[in-house]
Amino acid sequence: MKRITLTICLISVLYFSGNSQTMDSAAMMKAWQAFMTPGDMQKMLAKSDGVWDAEVTTWMDPSKPPQKSKSTCTNKMVLNGLYQESVHKGTMMGMPFEGHGTVGYDNAKKVFVSSWIDNMGSGIMYAEGNWDNASKSVIMKGKSTDPLTGKDTGVKEVIKFFDDNTQIMEMYGTGPDGKEMKWMEIKFTRKK
Repeated sequence: MKRITLTICLISVLYFSGNSQTMDSAAMMKAWQAFMTPGDMQKMLAKSDGVWDAEVTTWMDPSKPPQKSKSTCTNKMVLNGLYQESVHKGTMMGMPFEGHGTVGYDNAKKVFVSSWIDNMGSGIMYAEGNWDNASKSVIMKGKSTDPLTGKDTGVKEVIKFFDDNTQIMEMYGTGPDGKEMKWMEIKFTRKK
């Protein structure tokens, strides 16, 4: 039953996207199966499942000292192991903080994808990028909402994998001078 439903959905999507004329149903099914099957990149993300302590450093104004806070992060692979869902809880700027993120690997586009929402804003951040083997990092670029202008602003997210128990996430955006600056750094240490 699942296979029939999946086939009908796939054929419908491809028909309406105009690809049905160039692909036979066996090729469509093979492409869809590859698209929905976790691979090496998803397995790499799954190694980060679990609970992590987080040391958060934020730079609101480059001329002032950074603010520091602590939080916890719980990661778990969801949706057949295609995405890692992260729930962050702690404090930021003296207020309770909760954020939810997803990181996955798009098997068709061959890029990592990331989304983020939290209780400090009503916008959704989206980024995509590639694995950099030299630095053992995922480097993604995307957009989030600038609350002052209501317009999209560019962001860069770097996730560095030091070992199975240590990671650092860096977030960059546009500084007051119009140049890229580091907004945030989070050091994650796996809870024992």
